[in-house]
Amino acid sequence: MYKFAPSIVVAGIAAALMGCQDNGPQKEKVTIEKNPYPSTYKPVPSQSTLITNATVLTGTGEKIEQGDVFIVDGKIKQVGKDLSVTADITIEAEGKWVTPGIIDVHSHLGAYPSPSVESHSDGNEMINPNTSQVWVEHSVWPQDPGFNRAREGGITTLQILPGSANLFGGRGVTLKNVPAPTMQAMKFPDAPYGLKMACGENPKRVYGSKGVAPYTRMGNMAGYREAWIEAGEYKRAWEQYEAEYAAGLNPDAPKRDIKFDTLRGVLDGEILIHNHCYKAEEMAMMIDLSKEFGYHAGTFHHGIEAYKIADLLGENGNCAALWPDWWGFKMEAYDMVQENVAIVDAVKNSCAIVHSDSDTTIQRLNHEAAKVMNTANQSGFNINEQHAIKWITSNAAKSLGIQDKTGSLEQGKQADVVIWNTNPFSVYSRAEQVFVDGGKVYDRHDEKYQAVSDFMLGQK
Repeated sequence: MYKFAPSIVVAGIAAALMGCQDNGPQKEKVTIEKNPYPSTYKPVPSQSTLITNATVLTGTGEKIEQGDVFIVDGKIKQVGKDLSVTADITIEAEGKWVTPGIIDVHSHLGAYPSPSVESHSDGNEMINPNTSQVWVEHSVWPQDPGFNRAREGGITTLQILPGSANLFGGRGVTLKNVPAPTMQAMKFPDAPYGLKMACGENPKRVYGSKGVAPYTRMGNMAGYREAWIEAGEYKRAWEQYEAEYAAGLNPDAPKRDIKFDTLRGVLDGEILIHNHCYKAEEMAMMIDLSKEFGYHAGTFHHGIEAYKIADLLGENGNCAALWPDWWGFKMEAYDMVQENVAIVDAVKNSCAIVHSDSDTTIQRLNHEAAKVMNTANQSGFNINEQHAIKWITSNAAKSLGIQDKTGSLEQGKQADVVIWNTNPFSVYSRAEQVFVDGGKVYDRHDEKYQAVSDFMLGQK
């Protein structure tokens, strides 16, 4: 692990003293470009669109029978009944259902694309327990046909995460699910970056088998703490440099380190944590870790034992992205209950999410949510469709820090919309039309809106 020598804080103090002695003109200030690979996303052309007479689930807990959705300039203009408006396009949707676009907070599409061959597997930089310097967006292959398949299932936004071999796996990226030749053309404008972290078996197995730390869970925790200590020194060194420069002094800038750029972004509240973590006691320790070093623990992914600490997650404002029925595939994933999502969802200030972590289940995330609703209601919960849709729309948007832009059908939000042939929680449901920012990107009955990749081999 990189160490500051002798200490970046000491170096910063030395630089400050030198700066105080320098009475000449100030050198050009050193700044860090925080967005060197900016989004070039442009919405597909759209016309004003009125969807009428549908059953509308708004993503805010509301269900409107015979409801209308009015889209203008790529935004939701109105939602209600019997809207008196004129649109370029009117879609009669009687018998159909309308929801916000589906959001998957945990995907590896593009980084582990199909065809699944070694030369395309670019999602896990397994060379060091801390690879905060890698950004998964630099591995994303936009021609992955999995993006098309996910769009056919109503997925309009998804977060691509690096893998879970390392304590710090690198930055994730949030994408609009639109056909595009470059990653930047899919990149969700102004969405915060995520930092992938991982608890438990994976990092200790990957590195312990090599005879290096971490070898145990206590080694995992030591690795996190050492990294955050160094990240704090890095942050303070840059803040000192910026303060002294603003005061008219002439300090030398600290040495740049892109690993600690990412961790500093977390400490500054600009980058959100997404933590692969199964066990209750480990999630609780990660919350304590975040309090020790002054950041928010963010969203726990996979969270097989989240139900045991549902109150703690709610009190601390953590989202939990969970499967309905994946469990038992390794020791830390054994103590599962199929009401997990519902129990997490039931507490005050909850943020329960259904995620995929799969190139196939992302194609039917609505059915994954339906499994949870069905199982929970059989056990005595009383969950309806207008509530359950939040698990794959508005709660997911909250986890990604984009809840002010998408995730619900509210005035002013981006018009990411799905028209379903029937109740999306039915096993017979299919997305018929999908809109991103008001532009149609998929139509089950019109080949013009069915993107085709040159690489369909192996696609499921």
